[in-house]
Amino acid sequence: MKKILMILCLVFLNSIYAQNQLKITVAQDGNGDFKTIGEAIEAANTDTEAVLIFIKNGIYKEKLVIPSSKKGLQLKGENKEKTIITNDDYSGKPNPNSKRNFGTSDSYTLLVRADDVKISNITIQNSSCNQGQAVSLCAKGNRFVIQNAKILGCQDTLLTDGDGYYQYYENCYIEGTTDFIFGSAVAVFENCVINSTKDSYITAASTPENLEFGYVFMNCKLTADAAVTKVFLGRPWRPYAKTVFMNCNLGKHILPEGWNPWKDERFPDKTKTAFYAEYNNKGKGAKVNKRVSWSHQLTKAAAAKYTLKNIFSKDDFWKEIQ
Repeated sequence: MKKILMILCLVFLNSIYAQNQLKITVAQDGNGDFKTIGEAIEAANTDTEAVLIFIKNGIYKEKLVIPSSKKGLQLKGENKEKTIITNDDYSGKPNPNSKRNFGTSDSYTLLVRADDVKISNITIQNSSCNQGQAVSLCAKGNRFVIQNAKILGCQDTLLTDGDGYYQYYENCYIEGTTDFIFGSAVAVFENCVINSTKDSYITAASTPENLEFGYVFMNCKLTADAAVTKVFLGRPWRPYAKTVFMNCNLGKHILPEGWNPWKDERFPDKTKTAFYAEYNNKGKGAKVNKRVSWSHQLTKAAAAKYTLKNIFSKDDFWKEIQ
């Protein structure tokens, strides 16, 4: 009886929340509140109420920032295949608003600084390729959620920033060439397709030393373009990088050794401190008999701790994404 009452209470609270949510519509044809997403973000006041920005189909060539003052803002596209945010900045490109060129971190198409932002049904793209690092999505907010979306680019497509910040990627398609998922956040990728378009590296985590979890890929599918045959699951950007693939389907493009040490003069012994592991993967790239000696195959008991509840324990974030 208590459980039923709790469920009814949650349903009631969610209905009240929905009624108090302001919906802002963006449409390029003028049949909305704004023609650009940037104008809608600027107008949204999340201090007074929950705000959903609904974006109708179209190709929006914009460089966007969701500032820290827009906590809890939601962006939802009409259709992820037809609602596209795109830009083409890259590291080394002249910045018209600055004396210095763009760097990697400010080459983004979309920068999320606010906490508790949710994005769905959208394609986020950086169309620059082979000119330098070019970030599509830079997520710097805590408790960031993106679902049913496409994140497209080449090198450094997705920057998961923020030491210890929680990020959740569900049913997303993420594509790139080199280190195209990188950063220091605690990030879970669930039921995602990770597509490589070049012989290179998928992940480059920079997990802080004090964190138990870094990147965790659950039930994902690793694919590649036809000409791609030699891809590493990851390499450590920083010494304590942590990346785990579990219950995933690894395509034949994944190299037998699996992981690369990324040797450099600043951190010569990263293989002694990085934690790279796998559990119960399948597919032609999942054979583990030739994996590098410093990687791990999790036992059933060790794998059991990789749950959303354990990974996202602080602030009960895991409850929000059930």
